Amino acid sequence: MNDDQDSLDRVETARKIFAGPIAFLKSAPDLKFLPDPIVNEVAFAGRSNVGKSTLLNALTNRNGLARTSNTPGRTQELNFFDVGALEPGDVPLFRLVDMPGYGYAKAPKDVVRKWRFLINDYLRGRAVLKRTLVLIDSRHGIKDVDRDIMKMLDDAAVSYRIVMTKADKVKATELTAVTARTLEEIRKRPAAHPDVIATSSEGGLGIAELRAAVLEAVTD
Repeated sequence: MNDDQDSLDRVETARKIFAGPIAFLKSAPDLKFLPDPIVNEVAFAGRSNVGKSTLLNALTNRNGLARTSNTPGRTQELNFFDVGALEPGDVPLFRLVDMPGYGYAKAPKDVVRKWRFLINDYLRGRAVLKRTLVLIDSRHGIKDVDRDIMKMLDDAAVSYRIVMTKADKVKATELTAVTARTLEEIRKRPAAHPDVIATSSEGGLGIAELRAAVLEAVTD
């Protein structure tokens, strides 16, 4: 009963925090542009077209916080958002980091190379990064490009958690099956959180749980 109440309390606390002030801080195309590491961070990673920006907007209940693009692979910067800063210049409670989408086949090789260096260096060297949320399309499950980023996180000993997107686009039986396959695969990975969160940006499925998971990552 206490565990259930603690869970409900965390969900409600997270709801209030995400209903409060959230603002874009800056874009970092290179490590030298990263903001000072003064608060904990949670990063969002996923291949192009996985619905990352849409999920970030649903998470924060703001339609235009993270810009969605019709051109996959276009964004090649780390975008930082302050959560809980009441006034400009205030220290936020924590930060969300929108990482550039990966796995876009038509991206030029030099762009892909730059992306890998930026992401690898950020993941390995960012002490305030408490968790990376790896977004997986429920319709497709884990692909090799996802395994690449998961290996990068495993090698860097950065804790990550799988978040299934677009859960409303598949039948319940298919969602159960792809979730089971995902859970089986991540059991073998040293830095993976043992649980998976299924979400739908349109229907709101899993959004409250995801907010609580972000709060858990930055406070525990």
